[in-house]
Amino acid sequence: MFTIDNEYTFQYIIKKSKFIVKLININEDDNINILLDKIKKDYPKATHYCYAYVLKNYSKYSDDKEPTGTAGIPILNSINNKNLCNVLCVVIRYFGGIKLGASGLIRTYGKVVRDSIDLCDLKPIIDYVIFNIKFDYDKLSYVDNILNDYIIEKHFNEKAEYKIKLPSNIYDEIINKLQANNIHIFDNGIGL
Repeated sequence: MFTIDNEYTFQYIIKKSKFIVKLININEDDNINILLDKIKKDYPKATHYCYAYVLKNYSKYSDDKEPTGTAGIPILNSINNKNLCNVLCVVIRYFGGIKLGASGLIRTYGKVVRDSIDLCDLKPIIDYVIFNIKFDYDKLSYVDNILNDYIIEKHFNEKAEYKIKLPSNIYDEIINKLQANNIHIFDNGIGL
């Protein structure tokens, strides 16, 4: 899975209609309706504000008065085909007087979104596992050496205690190394 690292805007003129594609990185805290309202205020005379978004395992789309299935679904399909997540894509259309027909709209909305995504910087979405470890001080240099980039907190009490944030793709490998060296792994205070 990938996401975009920024907000992007691209513009296309197709048969005298202007299509403005906005791609926005979103997260579960974002209110999509507020973002859409802002776009409508930024482009007040547009004919259509068609959109789709994918947020984790949830997606939604809108044709915004284009014929049913001609805008929102092609936008969503383009996002999904590029394996994107946590992305809102809004295509703002200013009608230029030439009707594209249903198949023309489907092709156009899909193409402008695919072309726009191809121009964006994509970044992989990495899942992380957060856990705690506790160990004797004689293992301090060993732990610091293999976990240096992943330590988010250190506490020094009777034993050293670290809070670790690891990419899930290396979790098993690192846990095996730690356990082989008698380093106690805890998840929210419960030993693993």
